[in-house]
Amino acid sequence: MGLTSESTPTGPAAHAEDALLPRSALQHLLFCERQCALIHVERLWAENRLTVEGRHLHERADSGRSESRPGVRIARALPIRSLRLGLVGRADVVEFHDAGLGGARRVVPVEYKRGRPKSDDSDRVQLCAQALCLEEMLGVAIPAGALYYGQTRHRHDVAFDGTLRALVERSAARLHALVAGGVTPQAVRAPKCDGCSLLSLCLPAPPRPRSARARTVIALAASLALAPEELT
Repeated sequence: MGLTSESTPTGPAAHAEDALLPRSALQHLLFCERQCALIHVERLWAENRLTVEGRHLHERADSGRSESRPGVRIARALPIRSLRLGLVGRADVVEFHDAGLGGARRVVPVEYKRGRPKSDDSDRVQLCAQALCLEEMLGVAIPAGALYYGQTRHRHDVAFDGTLRALVERSAARLHALVAGGVTPQAVRAPKCDGCSLLSLCLPAPPRPRSARARTVIALAASLALAPEELT
């Protein structure tokens, strides 16, 4: 089956090989643009329990060898890219289902996640971006994929409709604009910050309150144009 008009790349490649950004950055972007800039502009990173558990789940998914079962071949840690979107990465699992009688081969990407389904679109965008990369590389239409969540141990089917595809396109464009601009957005404290591994790098702890005596010394030094240690 050929590409549909909705997913067919048009025009020259928009990005050079050395300008591709990690597909995983889309999830950082949709979670928090400041987090995305800290990682992909300032090159900062820190681990917490959630990121370690997620990394281990991906390592288990990626470490297995490709295998074949009746009617399906399963590829793991498959390198993928899209010059049109400017994305590069690895697909956790891609299932290649044999064509049925008179049908066409089905390609089904499967993304592994640590926790449970999220209320936002970040996981679905990352999975759909994987599908768009595969469509561009293989010249096939991929109408759906799946998200597997380690905490619930359940697989959720995801349809790649026009709305989701458009969100991937906008997110990839915004990601490139953010990185090219080189400016990290200002910090805005929100409840979701508590689960971010970069919290201490993003929002440093405020200075400890000074004692009344210390405040008096600093105020007096300022009025006399002296350094505080000159009064102690």
